[in-house]
Amino acid sequence: MNNQNCCSSMHSVKLARQGEVGLASVPRPEPGPDEVLLRVLAAGLCQTDLHIRNATDSRTPDGTTLGHEIAGVVEQCGEAVTRWQPGERVVVHPCWSCGVCAACLAGRQNACRNTGSRLAPPPTPGVTKDGGMAHYVRVPERALMAIGDLDPAIAATLTDAALTPYHAIATCSTLLHPGSTTVVIGLGGLGNLAVQILRATSATRIVAVDLSDKAIEAARPWADITLRADSQGFIDSILAMTAGFGADVVLDFVGTDETLRTAAAIVGRYGAIRVVGLSGGTLPFVARSARNALPRGVTVMCPYGGTYADLAAVIALARRGAIRPLVTRFALSDALQAFDALEAGRIRGRAVLIPETA
Repeated sequence: MNNQNCCSSMHSVKLARQGEVGLASVPRPEPGPDEVLLRVLAAGLCQTDLHIRNATDSRTPDGTTLGHEIAGVVEQCGEAVTRWQPGERVVVHPCWSCGVCAACLAGRQNACRNTGSRLAPPPTPGVTKDGGMAHYVRVPERALMAIGDLDPAIAATLTDAALTPYHAIATCSTLLHPGSTTVVIGLGGLGNLAVQILRATSATRIVAVDLSDKAIEAARPWADITLRADSQGFIDSILAMTAGFGADVVLDFVGTDETLRTAAAIVGRYGAIRVVGLSGGTLPFVARSARNALPRGVTVMCPYGGTYADLAAVIALARRGAIRPLVTRFALSDALQAFDALEAGRIRGRAVLIPETA
């Protein structure tokens, strides 16, 4: 065990209370027996963090250090840690699962059953545990995955911005055959990477949709067709290109009433709708086919995170250049400006905080 002094202070970005996020000086954490202390190299910032700052229904306790997308270097190992050595560069899987329940043993760590409730996800850094918007963070050793020489700012985003769409796509991979059509609604940080992942892993025709010309332009290199969501005849265009059948897969990275209604209007029979966006929309379901907006056989899912295998897959895609996350870097001390820029829609791709060297 590295015997460095772990009582010195560090800066972190904390949820002080509902509606208030700020920088704070806190003691540097000390790892437990099966934990690793990471020196943070990069921490992603996304819409989840904005929701935590603004929400009245957040499950994040006051005083929590934010940041669920984390890349770092091993600084210190707990006495029971055997897998890692100081100096290794890693990312942190955001689902801190138990590792021993039926779901974990089946490789579905994001569906861990040892959470206290069927509605509760596994512990998550930056959400229910202290996260990576700090100089240091302690994490379970089993949640780490090596990144080698991958750029830490890129690697950090893989743990959510790439992991989440990869997992959503994996849940309907059998529908992504040659001749199929997949519509991606919302081309922000996750949606842009969804288009890239689809291009790298499938033969489906990719239709990329957004209200922003800049977002559409950023996705264009990987999309077959791009459309503005507010263009006249938008839904008719998608139905026409599929000979009236509809899309095989619709990935909704917005999640409003409007985008969910759009998804229902363009999906085909026995297709799939995957809702990743967290905007609180609803999709009515009527148990009578004549009145139901959904065609027969359609599956609707709100996937969560991804598995350890999914994270290994997106790291491999990034290392070979098959996916290229768009990042905008901020110093950790400029975290509040990054929050405001993201909320104002001024961030292209993903905002990433870089802790200054002490």
